Amino acid sequence: MWIKICGNTTLEDARFAAEAGADAVGFVFAPSPRQVEVDLARKIIPKLPSQVEKIGVFVDADFDQIVSTVTGCSLTGVQIHRASNALLPFQLREHFAHSPGHLKILLALHYKEQGRQFENQLLALSGNDSPLDGVLVDSSTKQAVGGTGTSFNWAAAQSSFLRAAPHLRLIAAGGLAPENVKQAIHVLRPWGVDVVSGVESAPGKKDPSRVLAFIQAAHQAASETIEAPVAGLSGS
Repeated sequence: MWIKICGNTTLEDARFAAEAGADAVGFVFAPSPRQVEVDLARKIIPKLPSQVEKIGVFVDADFDQIVSTVTGCSLTGVQIHRASNALLPFQLREHFAHSPGHLKILLALHYKEQGRQFENQLLALSGNDSPLDGVLVDSSTKQAVGGTGTSFNWAAAQSSFLRAAPHLRLIAAGGLAPENVKQAIHVLRPWGVDVVSGVESAPGKKDPSRVLAFIQAAHQAASETIEAPVAGLSGS
């Protein structure tokens, strides 16, 4: 189970998440209570453990902005929200193809209970020529594209997740917390989980006890789902 603790604004928070067992830490470079300036991220990231992934979160960002931030901050991955250019992930993959290491490219998709339309969106992203390393499925509101503390309908999304999972790495996000991440994993069987507000003491400030509890609960749920039937499916 891949686990990302997102919305970090301090070295202390990002380092604790890494040392607690997170696979990735996220930094938001878009207007948000959790936004970090490039200069601050540039100081934080080199001080983090080498094995943890450093993911930059971008909203409505263009190619040049993302490339400049990735290079300047030594990011190892990007998470793209609301890309106006559908070719952006392909352009990034091509640009960084010969760079040291592999740049992880994640695309955020908001679940809006559109049934077959949502599933078709997932399947359209899963071709052999896809530049994506994964799709982050999030909830959204009119006020924000992430970090809303609101869950999407896991039961309604379950069948789409399960059908797309063999072809695509799906990351569940939106409203996750130590108290419900096990249920989300049992229902959705995602490749990974992402959390922001559910492990905070205040916007942009992590609660270490909740970060640790989230990571432990996610790992436990992942081990429980290896052989368990899928929750919520009839006949299972």
